[in-house]
Amino acid sequence: MEFFITILVTFFAGMGAGLGTGFAGLSAAAVITPMLTTFLGIDPYVAVGIALSSDVLASAISAYTYGRNKNLDIKNGLVMMVSVLVFTVVGSYVSSLLPAATMGGFSVFMTFLLGIKFIVKPVMTTKSDMKAVSPKKRLIQSIVAGIVVGFICGFVGAGGGMMMLLILTSVLGYELKTAVGTSVFIMTFTALTGSISHFAMAKEAPDILVMMLCIVFTLIWARIAAVFANKASPKTLNRATGIVLVVLGVVVMGFNLVSWLMA
Repeated sequence: MEFFITILVTFFAGMGAGLGTGFAGLSAAAVITPMLTTFLGIDPYVAVGIALSSDVLASAISAYTYGRNKNLDIKNGLVMMVSVLVFTVVGSYVSSLLPAATMGGFSVFMTFLLGIKFIVKPVMTTKSDMKAVSPKKRLIQSIVAGIVVGFICGFVGAGGGMMMLLILTSVLGYELKTAVGTSVFIMTFTALTGSISHFAMAKEAPDILVMMLCIVFTLIWARIAAVFANKASPKTLNRATGIVLVVLGVVVMGFNLVSWLMA
């Protein structure tokens, strides 16, 4: 019975995380972490490590799919990635100097609001609109965006994929598919760095079965979502992305409420 529950929980956790990654470049930690801690009783720190390890291959296969369909800005993505990694450390350091604050719920609520935004006010920017921006301006925008996203992620401890998608579409004016493709490209490396550091500092080893099931299920659903997203029209993709984000936001807020009631 316990084995069946493990498969069931990891399947739905991987499905939610994979759809979030493939459609919107959302971090798997937003879905997998609360599900593992709530239903399997896994230590939150270890659960985050498992979620980040699931993010690596899921983000990589999504980035490959978006890149193959020419929906990936590698040049500016690399610049943004460096800024994100550096200022995540800066944000973490600043956060350690301040009184502890629980901001995880805020990032989940923002995921819900971002989903509504895509449904009500879809991103209809075209690639020709993107090309109208000068390379120098785009480079500067990428550096600044990376600094903002990295600092917020380090300070709050969550919301990287969601923040990147929001800034890429609303501030930098990216076309939605290119924004998601660039986001998952960056998330591949940030998740790899995060998972290695988590497991290196964890006091206990992760459950190998749970980790492997989460990795496989997240990878499968991320691939399915990425293939669908790249074939969909902008209007359909906006709606699908919005619905996925709204559902994930509601579900994760529900898990957090259950965890609070059980505490």
